[in-house]
Amino acid sequence: MPTTADKPPATDLTESAASLSPRLVRLGTVALVFLASALWLGNLVPTLEIAWVMGILLLTIYLFAFEVVEVDVAAVTIMVLLGLTTLFHPLMGLEAGLVSTDRLFDGFASNAVISIIAVMIIGAGLDRTGLMSKVATFILKVGGKTEARIIPIISGTVAIISSFMQNVGAAALFLPVVSRISARSGLPLSRLLMPMGFCAILGGTVSMVGSSPLILLNDLILTSNEALAAQGQETMNTWSLFSVTPVGLALVAAGILYFIIAGRFVLPVSSKLDGARAGSTMDYFRDTYHLDYTLQEMVVPRDSPLVGMTLDEIEHDCRIRVIALQRGPDDLRIGPGGVARDVGIDAGTVLGVIGAPEATRVFAEKYGLEVRPDLETFTEVLAATKAGIAEIVVPPGSRLIGKSARDVWMRKTYGLSMLALHRGGTTYREGDGIRDMTLQAGDTLIVHTPWDALARLEQDRNFVVVTTDYPHEELRPHKVGWAGIFFGIALTLVLFTDLRLSVALLTGAVGMILSGVLKIEEAYEAVSWKTVFLLASLIPLGMAVENSGTAKWIAEQTLSVVGDMPVWVIQAAVAVLATFFTLVMSNVGATVLLVPLAVNIAIGAGANPAVFALTVAIATSNAFLIPTHQVNALIMGPGGYRVPDFMRAGGIMTVLFIVVMMLMMNLVF
Repeated sequence: MPTTADKPPATDLTESAASLSPRLVRLGTVALVFLASALWLGNLVPTLEIAWVMGILLLTIYLFAFEVVEVDVAAVTIMVLLGLTTLFHPLMGLEAGLVSTDRLFDGFASNAVISIIAVMIIGAGLDRTGLMSKVATFILKVGGKTEARIIPIISGTVAIISSFMQNVGAAALFLPVVSRISARSGLPLSRLLMPMGFCAILGGTVSMVGSSPLILLNDLILTSNEALAAQGQETMNTWSLFSVTPVGLALVAAGILYFIIAGRFVLPVSSKLDGARAGSTMDYFRDTYHLDYTLQEMVVPRDSPLVGMTLDEIEHDCRIRVIALQRGPDDLRIGPGGVARDVGIDAGTVLGVIGAPEATRVFAEKYGLEVRPDLETFTEVLAATKAGIAEIVVPPGSRLIGKSARDVWMRKTYGLSMLALHRGGTTYREGDGIRDMTLQAGDTLIVHTPWDALARLEQDRNFVVVTTDYPHEELRPHKVGWAGIFFGIALTLVLFTDLRLSVALLTGAVGMILSGVLKIEEAYEAVSWKTVFLLASLIPLGMAVENSGTAKWIAEQTLSVVGDMPVWVIQAAVAVLATFFTLVMSNVGATVLLVPLAVNIAIGAGANPAVFALTVAIATSNAFLIPTHQVNALIMGPGGYRVPDFMRAGGIMTVLFIVVMMLMMNLVF
């Protein structure tokens, strides 16, 4: 029988209506801020067109910084607003729209967007071959159990991988690897994840395909060149694949040396998350999360009060979880589609119950259950070779963010029986309302699951599976040769031909699919469409900023403040500005907003505009101070980190980044 928690859609509609009013208030506030900004700027800027663009810029920053809506929704909204100016330009006092509708969707076919899609597919193909497991074995063989040796190897390897794929993708691939290394070496996971995460971000500066801002940079330069050519000024050359490599390698080396020298002082030693120890799975979770759980098999007698009740009516109050049950000889339930909170209990039902010893004892006594000394019914399905406890992290971009386990029917849909949730240094258990808690990026879920269900989740972008030492087959190790061949072909085309970057990378991506390394459905799933829409939707804003003269006006105002200072001081100011922007908004958004500004500042200061544009694209990777970067959010839960941990380690790294970048930029360029 359904419970109050399972009320149908009427309840959902009521809740949606209740949450609609605050949302409308926020959106109304945004509209007022936008209109007020436009009116105010109309009295400051030289033209009304610049005033409207500045208003839209402020609206974009407001939407990103205060997260009124999701960043991709904000970006699409801005793109639509720019398109609507073509219709409403007479009412706005403009001669034409801010961006022509003929070019409004150019971002979706841009070299940058297609290149990012291809990089994601190539990365997914390499992951499918089990290459990461071989990397972990090699690191353990070379590094042994010494922190001073393992950190450089892990961090350096991730940085290299990150230089050719999205840094959050590299970090997600290596999270299970680092967990395995921690388990086998005995080193605290909290001492390994932060260096890995920081170097994944730094690795994105080693090549022009390592991060979204650098991939986007050449397209922004070409857009700026159109305006420069129209003004009769000299245009900029685009950057080649390894133009930025000397700067990126110096940053990676500085990051590794920083953690080797100062790691003992800045890296936290989390008492709750000090990595997996050798031994049984239950021992690890007992030591890490203080989950002293036992698994028992119980039979429901005919006269038990449990007969006729549902699982949802007993689990929370009794602080236990039912991970398997059998209601008849042909009705064994476990895994996805098996156990669910609305399942009723009949006389003779056999329950597989997991919980603290005291909780399971009280549960059995309360309902008069027969406790079997050993597993009988579930001997096979709950054997250590078939099921067990695992750690799963909710990554940034997961569709589960903002929903609870109850909302998505976690146990029924994914086969995950949630035992605990670790967030911000605190572990919440069954009985603490964990299934009603809204999931956040970086949450670590401790679950009991069949191993085959866990193996499927490794391919689900809504989860990052941390537990790797469980019995399961490697996906396609026999395809590692094909994956290597097409990865090599893509790199060769990028390095030694003049072929457009997107075409070169798509050659490798399509090769992964044609050779069977990836199925076409898996290729679609590998793409972060949130990132794609965010990037493509912001490109028209860059056009508006450049073509309206807004960037030039802002540059003139900035030059009026720092224009008499040396060029390197102006360049450093641009780097600091980019660093600040990337902490409060996406690095893609910061790049789109600041590159036109940097170009015009450089022209006004008599410096190289291409170098200033590159300064912005590199500085937007300087995101270590707070866990707003996707990589930092990803490692926060598994590492047991808190915001002060990032501020302590990331504060020094932020200053070091700017110093090393400025030194190398002036030496190389």
